[in-house]
Amino acid sequence: MGVDHSGVHEISDQFVSELVALDPVAGTYLGVPGREEELTDYSPDGHRARAELARRSLAAVQAADPADDSERVAQAVFAERVGLDLELHEVGADMSSLNVIASPVQDLRQVFDLMPTDTPEQWRTIARRLSVMPEAVLGLRAGLLAAAADGNVSAARQVRKVAEQCDTWSGRGGQSSFFAAMVGRAEGVDESLRRDLGTAAESAAEAYAGLADFLRGELLPKAPEKDAVGEQRYRLWSRYFTGARLDLREAYEWGWQEFSGIEAEMKQIANRIKPGATLAEAAAVLDADPRNQVHGQDRFEEWMQQLSDQALQDLRGKHFEIPDPLMRLECRIAPPGGGVGAYYTSPTDDFSRPGRMWWSVPADRQDFPTWREVSTVYHEGVPGHHLQIATAVHEAQRLNKFQRLACFVSGHGEGWALYAERLMRELGYLEDDGDLLGMLNDQLFRAARVVVDIGMHLELEIPAGTGFHEGERWTPELGLEFMLSRTITDPAQVRDEIDRYLGWPGQAPSYKLGERLWRAARDEAKQRHGAAFDVKEFHTQALKMGGMGLDTLREQLALL
Repeated sequence: MGVDHSGVHEISDQFVSELVALDPVAGTYLGVPGREEELTDYSPDGHRARAELARRSLAAVQAADPADDSERVAQAVFAERVGLDLELHEVGADMSSLNVIASPVQDLRQVFDLMPTDTPEQWRTIARRLSVMPEAVLGLRAGLLAAAADGNVSAARQVRKVAEQCDTWSGRGGQSSFFAAMVGRAEGVDESLRRDLGTAAESAAEAYAGLADFLRGELLPKAPEKDAVGEQRYRLWSRYFTGARLDLREAYEWGWQEFSGIEAEMKQIANRIKPGATLAEAAAVLDADPRNQVHGQDRFEEWMQQLSDQALQDLRGKHFEIPDPLMRLECRIAPPGGGVGAYYTSPTDDFSRPGRMWWSVPADRQDFPTWREVSTVYHEGVPGHHLQIATAVHEAQRLNKFQRLACFVSGHGEGWALYAERLMRELGYLEDDGDLLGMLNDQLFRAARVVVDIGMHLELEIPAGTGFHEGERWTPELGLEFMLSRTITDPAQVRDEIDRYLGWPGQAPSYKLGERLWRAARDEAKQRHGAAFDVKEFHTQALKMGGMGLDTLREQLALL
């Protein structure tokens, strides 16, 4: 039995079905079958068709009379999310989307990471999807040019960096292309299918090489050198990533306060690790300790899988309700070419594809200091993204398909995952000073994101008392210097991060701002219930509500 399909729920389910028909790449990400041989049309016509679907569905949801409380919540969630999609379309932000981490260029490549490869028929599906890559890339180029004609072009930094990604994936520089390497792993296929895979992979690689040339030759001359998007565009993106109308200057000031508090605690821990040590010196001690080292990418993949499996076993039944399908979480090293860092992909609706934690690392990196990474496994896995997202997928009895599969709001999702890192400390899992310093550095890094992201895009002044270029206004160069000098995050990741902030305005602060709301909501629930407060029940009810914007979440958590 699923949702009682009437009114809001029925419209929302139908929206997902029609969206997948118009956006097959999204269908694969969402785990909705039926369009696996196709790729999304990113041409102007494709964007217009998806906007019309959103407009029609939004009107229908807003006109519906909710049948019960679940539909009232679903109506608010759908209206807020799809309404923002339309706002972004109206200003051309969808068609001009180009950045180093989450835009159609990455989606067209990464969708193949999620496709099954166990049977010849599945490889045949991959061959057919690869064969339409040239057409999909031409549509993407047409969309980017049409957006540029309307004055909507990503900054030159993003165009250059994405062109470099295309070079890597196309195999330029004497390396094998991503696509050739992928089909080279095909097993159990006959010679005819192997030839088809090879031909399709070659055409996909050529399409990406041509895309790199297009970005440098046609789009780059139209791209502004200035990275900052300004306050008006930033406010729109901030609402998209948080689902809240924020006081940006209050958030900026709070980010500084949070950063200073975490930094002070880290200095105390660094002194315990090595008396008188700076944060960087304490990190060097931990990096050199053989107990904290894993050598080789295969071994690192095994390490994060073991840590993830242990967390699932430890937390189940004691601190969280974890249904059987959620007990499978796969940990993998991501294919090379993208940005550095970890990310999560959700299970399919039937859990035939499990939730997966991916770790993207430089291709030549072989040494991994685990003290830096323990809390990241908890963030991406359990009790972080996997528990949160897969719980919503599992809630077919109360959530419609839009809520379960298509409603990830960064402030809600990343906020929960950051909350989960601190929760593991509360539960006694980060008592080792190295692991604790690693977790706090992740927290420090996310607090720095609030400051740097808002600061760079709004070009705000750096306040007195911060010990960093006081009185100057933020620039990308100062953002990089701040992250390199005031955090102990891996420098390669820091450089990627600055490019990410500048191309994805408003997303980076959503982690800390979302965590702030989750923590405040739990404190308020404690006050309401007193001695009767049950944190396991609070977490269970909160996760079963599914994704939503922070303003909607605040209203719903106040009822728990």
